[in-house]
Amino acid sequence: MTRSETEALVRRYLEAFNGGDVDTMLSLLDEDVAHDVNEGGREIGKDAFRLFMATMHRHYDETLADIVVFASDDGTRAAAEFTVRGRYRETAPGLPEATNQAYSIPAGQFFALEDGRICRVTTYYNLKAWIAAVSRP
Repeated sequence: MTRSETEALVRRYLEAFNGGDVDTMLSLLDEDVAHDVNEGGREIGKDAFRLFMATMHRHYDETLADIVVFASDDGTRAAAEFTVRGRYRETAPGLPEATNQAYSIPAGQFFALEDGRICRVTTYYNLKAWIAAVSRP
């Protein structure tokens, strides 16, 4: 893939996230996608990713804003920086109580691509900043 094709694919993935379109997100992933969860482990495969997204949608209502996408010259790697704007809807295990708190935090994702599909998604954000945002009175 070219740099511009990779950037377009990553943008499509992020737009699908914003639209709550998990089916489109999954269609852009390799069957054995490696998903590195922020401050968590690595999950492998589309089924694990689908389950992760269902859990996320139960606890959070999120939109990505201020998206900037970068890709390597050979199109095999990409990164996206954005602001996560959301609402914490249902208490997640080990996290503060959810009371529909609003939050806005910076985050980033890194991608690896092979054969026109995303084969790795790694997400980073500052969990302490998120906890502080949802813990304000």
